Amino acid sequence: MHRKYLAALCLVPVLGGVAACKKAGDTVAAAPAAPAAVQPCDRACLEGYVDRFLDAAIAHDPRRVPFTNEARYTENGVKLDLGDGMWRTLTAKGSYRMFVTDVAARRVAFLGTIREDDIPAVIAVHLKVDDNLRVPEAEVFVQRNEKSAEGFDKIGYTWTETVPEAERMPRADLLRVSNQYFSGMQRNDGLGDYPFAPDCNRIENGTNSTNAPTPKGEKRPDPKTAVRYSGQWGCLEQFQSGLLYFVTRIRDRRFVAVDPERGTTFSFIFFDHSAGDTRKFKTPDGRDIIGGPRQPWTWQLAEAFQLRGGKIHQIVAIMERVPYGMNSGWSTWEQGLSSQMRDVTEVKP
Repeated sequence: MHRKYLAALCLVPVLGGVAACKKAGDTVAAAPAAPAAVQPCDRACLEGYVDRFLDAAIAHDPRRVPFTNEARYTENGVKLDLGDGMWRTLTAKGSYRMFVTDVAARRVAFLGTIREDDIPAVIAVHLKVDDNLRVPEAEVFVQRNEKSAEGFDKIGYTWTETVPEAERMPRADLLRVSNQYFSGMQRNDGLGDYPFAPDCNRIENGTNSTNAPTPKGEKRPDPKTAVRYSGQWGCLEQFQSGLLYFVTRIRDRRFVAVDPERGTTFSFIFFDHSAGDTRKFKTPDGRDIIGGPRQPWTWQLAEAFQLRGGKIHQIVAIMERVPYGMNSGWSTWEQGLSSQMRDVTEVKP
């Protein structure tokens, strides 16, 4: 962390808030010993940390967040000093706000619209809050596209509905079913177990990437004859078509928040497109297809799922093209290349 901020961080959390920060250059007393008891932090508390984080970024002042001395911060997969990157450019919060709040893990994930230098963008934020109400980890992914921000503001999907207690899925099942989405898309053959509800819909970068209306004057593509998947198809149609085969690897599958009360999960992942011979494949009905990117590249994503009754109902994601094989900044090299699901919440099922 940059030295000019280390000397001025808020170090003394208090119940319901944080002690006032000292200004740069002031003398800072030694941090008090950690309290014997774990300080409570419920849903409202955790979600409040996201607003505190964003408000601090708008003020261009990391001292307004109670970061620990060794707090780690990444932006779009790159480790930065607190105060750098979007801390210099954020000017306002937008109207779209969606949380996946994991009270048991003391983690909160957020997807929402922002303004950078008054230009609309979309941001994913993941924060961890420790037992002393301080923040040791902060992860940000900014998708800088005005149309994406405008789309999310228009579409919505806030996921605030509570699942009746008797109908809630266990944490392990929420993670397992969410991960089936990634496993079904990786080298998609159209023959997998795809856990989609009939009303499943996906929003990517503020646009319907499933169930999109057929443009006037055009005919809806037929999955049996199409050579590429269509955003006009439903979730299940897309996967059963086998036309997503060119997604050669979905890796570094980090699930950072699980909310059984609302039936939601939040993940950061990478989609690799290896190109070359991986563009050649057969559909489930035996047709030979050549499709997908012609050069190797990677999508970096933040993706969230809403589940009910063991099925995926809604998906929201932001994605940005990044160098092929890029790492998240939170994983070892081996973890970054692995297609295994990783639950970083450390909460036992």
